[in-house]
Amino acid sequence: MNRPTRGDRVFQGVNAVILTLVVLVTLYPFVNIIARSLSGERQIRAGEVTLWPKGFDLTTYDIVLRDAMFWRNYANTVFYTVVSTVVAMVLTTCYAYVLSKRNLRGRGVLVGVAVFTMFFTGGLIPNYVLVTSLGLKNSVWAIALPNAISVFNLLVMKAFFESLPTELEEAAEIDGLSTYGILLRIVLPLSKAVIATMVLFYSVSFWNSWFSAYLYMDRTELMPVTVYLRNLISGATTGGNAGAATEQLSQVGANIQAVTIVLTALPILCVYPFVQRYFVSGVMLGAVKG
Repeated sequence: MNRPTRGDRVFQGVNAVILTLVVLVTLYPFVNIIARSLSGERQIRAGEVTLWPKGFDLTTYDIVLRDAMFWRNYANTVFYTVVSTVVAMVLTTCYAYVLSKRNLRGRGVLVGVAVFTMFFTGGLIPNYVLVTSLGLKNSVWAIALPNAISVFNLLVMKAFFESLPTELEEAAEIDGLSTYGILLRIVLPLSKAVIATMVLFYSVSFWNSWFSAYLYMDRTELMPVTVYLRNLISGATTGGNAGAATEQLSQVGANIQAVTIVLTALPILCVYPFVQRYFVSGVMLGAVKG
């Protein structure tokens, strides 16, 4: 093995410095948000909080976490995210697999219909009328169905399925597998990386979504936690601006945004490391050998 040259060492050193700076710049906002969520009102308003909490105060966390409605809405968010992600993955996977067949009649029309929706939508009012007329209001389907297929994710999965060797499916077909059998027993096991990526994209999207629930849910107990926290921010801000806020409400108004970011991002940050390992896995390992 050749020893690295001086140029190689310089290149690696410059890369290390640049990547270290990128990591520090990326981590700073997260660390700052956590520090602000644990700091006191006076220190936050004075701009004294950077990377370490000052005037340690858990008032906002205590108020939020002691509220039974918070946990009810949190459970709603988990339920909505799981159901919506499952629906989205089933529809996106099936649609993408169909579009990946180059000899399919009408394939161009199906691709065109999908791409068309990337640039043109029905608009807010027609969507609201449609969801209401279908009786989907105040149900998980008002969130899951209108956002079931992301065209970007669809095209990514389509391109991935097209990259799989056709010899695998031909061999499976000769062995007697049906179309669904090929999809379930051949294609999907080889697609763990792209499936894990799409699951992450969809779950993050549904987890952070609040406008659909705000639009289609009428009862507080049906709201996701994002709407609960939005209302909490709105209430704290309004109270502070009105000049009638108590000391406790002032503390909530000072760091409520930081607390809500921490509480909503924490579950996704905990799940991500378990999904990330699929991003670098060998997708075609052992599939075809020439």
